[in-house]
Amino acid sequence: MLPMSVTPGQVGPHLMQAAFIVEDVEKAALAWVAATGIGPFFLVPHIQLNEARYRGALVDGLDFSVAIAQSGGVQVELIQQHCDNPSAYRDTVPKGQEGFHHFCIYTDDYDAVCQRYKDQGFAVAVEGQFGEMRFCYIDTSPALGCMMEIVEQDENQTAAFTRIAEGARDWDGVTDPIRPLFPA
Repeated sequence: MLPMSVTPGQVGPHLMQAAFIVEDVEKAALAWVAATGIGPFFLVPHIQLNEARYRGALVDGLDFSVAIAQSGGVQVELIQQHCDNPSAYRDTVPKGQEGFHHFCIYTDDYDAVCQRYKDQGFAVAVEGQFGEMRFCYIDTSPALGCMMEIVEQDENQTAAFTRIAEGARDWDGVTDPIRPLFPA
């Protein structure tokens, strides 16, 4: 049951996602399903992030996969980095290790939310775009022990978040615990 004040994909300052770095995204998703009953996980394999900025420098070829499930008003995101490129993921969770990485804020006031963190002296670890949707990772690890991801509200992203939430709501706990977010 979702809290009355929060719906999946709702924009605002609330933390709508908790994300973990894993070595094998599918194995980790199945472990989450078995241990917690949370699911299903929606998989986006081998995302190619080109022309993003890592700590101010242009980087190409970041290759990673994600699996996302909904649990009440919060998403659980699992991230597997496939390449050895420098990234915000490796800044806090070294290769070969697994652990908590970031919380996410989904906002319709992207510039103001990012500026709020910058004004506090936090560095932008990564910034980029998927289509028209902007995102960044703010390195709040010195104060919070983790990164903060800021994602700009986008019609396509809201539709994906809604699909994930509906999948969780309608799931029988067994069938297709890992599914493609964007079916072929």
